[in-house]
Amino acid sequence: MKRRPSNLAFFVWARSISNTAYRMVYPFLPVFARAFGVDLATMSLALSARSASGALGPLLAPLTDRRGRRFGLTLGLGLFAVGAFLAYAGPGFTGFAAALVLMTVGKYVIDPAVLAHLSDIVPYARRGRALALTELSWSLAFILGVPAAGFLIARFGWRSPFLALACLGLASLVSVRAIMTGRRGVAAQATGAANAASPTGGAGHRESYKAVLRSPAALAGIAVILAVSMSNELVNLVFGVWLEDSFGLKLAALGATAAAIGIAEFGGEGLVVATVDRLGKMNALMIGLAGNIVAALLLPLAGRTTATALIGLALFYLTFEYTVVSMLPVMSEILPQARATLLAFYAASFSIGRAVGSLLSPRLYGLGFPAVALAAAGLDAVAFLLLLRLRRLTAKEV
Repeated sequence: MKRRPSNLAFFVWARSISNTAYRMVYPFLPVFARAFGVDLATMSLALSARSASGALGPLLAPLTDRRGRRFGLTLGLGLFAVGAFLAYAGPGFTGFAAALVLMTVGKYVIDPAVLAHLSDIVPYARRGRALALTELSWSLAFILGVPAAGFLIARFGWRSPFLALACLGLASLVSVRAIMTGRRGVAAQATGAANAASPTGGAGHRESYKAVLRSPAALAGIAVILAVSMSNELVNLVFGVWLEDSFGLKLAALGATAAAIGIAEFGGEGLVVATVDRLGKMNALMIGLAGNIVAALLLPLAGRTTATALIGLALFYLTFEYTVVSMLPVMSEILPQARATLLAFYAASFSIGRAVGSLLSPRLYGLGFPAVALAAAGLDAVAFLLLLRLRRLTAKEV
């Protein structure tokens, strides 16, 4: 118990490393394209492969449920470090694309393992704050990690951040072996005892998948995040084009906009830390999603001046982040015996939602930005209806 605060800080640190690798590709995409002598359309193929790899998380996550959280973190950090080193030393564009996929698969093993471990050891009444603290790693990667990568690129070349990330990944792997014991949380121990008594000697991949697919609450939660991530990606993909078309903002101004969004994300995560356990997880989730609907509807009205447009975007991203982070403790309690597996399905659904949203967004923008905002609000409204169902189901199951 005494070591939990330092362990929590370590998990924030470890997730910040993998999230930095994920987020840094976007602002430095032209740099990487020039390094390989390819155009941005070709680079987008590597990013598409990376996004698709998010769906591989559920294939590996059951290992974390079966063999323990430390094993899952070791596997995830190992894959991440190998991928980062391949990006540093590997020749050619194909090797770079493979490295991005490896790092992303590692990230999608690390994240559910961290969240499942904390869910095992932190009581549900206080779990929202603990999980939200680890989610600060997402915005910290944007605020601290990406600028650090930019500094390294400017001083030592485009490969240098990947060497740093590989070293940090390996150091984190060693630290995991040192600070985490083989002991599992109360819920996980109970599950392990039940599995030991079963004829099969423990739940395998198939059993973990069945537990998720047969749970109405789990499926409702997965559907909620699918709709919410689609909604966010509709705006995410075209907000820069919208600002440039509406106000003529150029690269530097758009960079400042990205920083403002990063700060808004940090604010949303901080609000969850401060409020989610006090308000109640489901209440916080419903407030966040309702706020995101309102923010989406206000975006076209806010777009009359640059200042109000930026305020509107900040509100949209703050309420989105509040919603997504509030969702984590709710999902963590639906299937304690298959926590890592369900959280991996959650992450995969999030990735699929983003992929579908990115396909729909340009077509909607052809009708005008109000069509994008209205569609985003509509998807959020569908998510809210699904959330009402989830609330009824979790009242019975959790």
